[in-house]
Amino acid sequence: MRVDVVSPAARWRGHVVALGLCLLSAVPGLIPASAAAQPQVALPDFTELVERVGPAVVNIRTLERARQARGGMPEMDDNLEEFFRRFGIPLPGRPDQRRAPPGGGGEDESPVQRGVGSGFILSADGFVMTNAHVVEGADEVIVTLTDKRELKAKIIGADKRTDVAVVKIDAANLPFVRIGDVNKLKVGEWVLAIGSPFNLDNTVTAGIVSAKQRDTGDYLPFIQTDVAVNPGNSGGPLINMRGEVVGINSQIYSRSGGFMGISFAIPIDEAKSIADQLRANGRVIRGRIGVQITPVTKDVAESIGLGKPTGALVRSVEAGGPAEKAGIEAGDIITKVDGRSVEKSNDVQRMIGNTKPGSRVALQLFRRGNYRDVAVTVGEFESDTPRTPAAGQPDAQPAPVKALGLGVADLTEAQKRELKVRGGVRVEAAEGAAARAGLREGDVILSVDNTEIADVKQFQAVVQKADKNKPLSVLVRRGEWVNYLVIRPSR
Repeated sequence: MRVDVVSPAARWRGHVVALGLCLLSAVPGLIPASAAAQPQVALPDFTELVERVGPAVVNIRTLERARQARGGMPEMDDNLEEFFRRFGIPLPGRPDQRRAPPGGGGEDESPVQRGVGSGFILSADGFVMTNAHVVEGADEVIVTLTDKRELKAKIIGADKRTDVAVVKIDAANLPFVRIGDVNKLKVGEWVLAIGSPFNLDNTVTAGIVSAKQRDTGDYLPFIQTDVAVNPGNSGGPLINMRGEVVGINSQIYSRSGGFMGISFAIPIDEAKSIADQLRANGRVIRGRIGVQITPVTKDVAESIGLGKPTGALVRSVEAGGPAEKAGIEAGDIITKVDGRSVEKSNDVQRMIGNTKPGSRVALQLFRRGNYRDVAVTVGEFESDTPRTPAAGQPDAQPAPVKALGLGVADLTEAQKRELKVRGGVRVEAAEGAAARAGLREGDVILSVDNTEIADVKQFQAVVQKADKNKPLSVLVRRGEWVNYLVIRPSR
């Protein structure tokens, strides 16, 4: 048994403190009335919310089939490989030899776990919302309910640009979430997350809204919170104190891979709009006008007379695209879209993206010190669904051009006049050897190995004749400048 001995001096100090507190409370005016009247604010109790919303939150497990034949096994350090074999541990990325069928060979088609995430049930008939990155590349999707039922799910649609996906399980009378109003969400408001971090089902974490409309450069602005979110929480709901879903937990800011106090959620109003399109069409239809944009800096805004750094600077205009047809030029600054001010460059992408293709929108431009209005007919953004590469893309080029990692296209007459060149080809895509040499989309190749290039046909012919083992010199026009770059073909 432990006995604590209190010295007489310590005992007297305690009496003095107690007497002082009594005097403070007894003498009027020593403690301000406003301070004494302050109500005590209790911390929120989340138990009722968890009981109500928790059953509609699911664990999502994705599987893929191992299709790697033995001849294509990844290389491994000999000592490490011997360690695995000695202790009978299956080699990572290789078929489990303990369960291999007699005779061996062939490919292992058994499904292996690919990843774990979270989701929440949108309707009683089994539609589930999650993140697109949770189900990307999956051969099978398994949804586990809180009652431990495991059901195979069908991917209805996934949108990489917003990271929203919808899957469907074959079940009925399921508990489902209520959708909240993001516009009523306030900074400082308590929120909680439910999900499966590190595959720990139905984990509840809480925090506050740190910021709204946080622009991270993605297609949508995010809700920033300090709710603990870790791998496996992706796709789970962010819930307000009314038990309504206000966001999908999607990203974290981290230098270690783990939670560091900053997490981001997709606003549920944006996500629900995407989900409705995925359920109706299996994909998201977006508008585009065919421009590349960049932010307007403070120095640029002041130097051209714009005043403050708002709007979106048009870096380039797609030949034959909606913007070119409307008269938009490189160097213009888009300041309004259908009367709505453009505060940040990403606003243009979001406003136009949410416009139905075929619609006409009014743009206000700032050009050389003056404002002007133009009307643009919005085109359709190409789907995330892979398509056969069009002419000008790397896979559509002959083998020698493809080996360089280049996709090129002919210049239009308008582009030639603008650049004041007689010929050349525009770089539509650059990867591999071309990217390493410094080429990028939008560059214009004027000559190859000191041979002036007129068009794509001549470019292909010159590359075809070139020595495949020697570097290829190209004269490149970028903006108002030209430079020589050297492409070293991959070996």
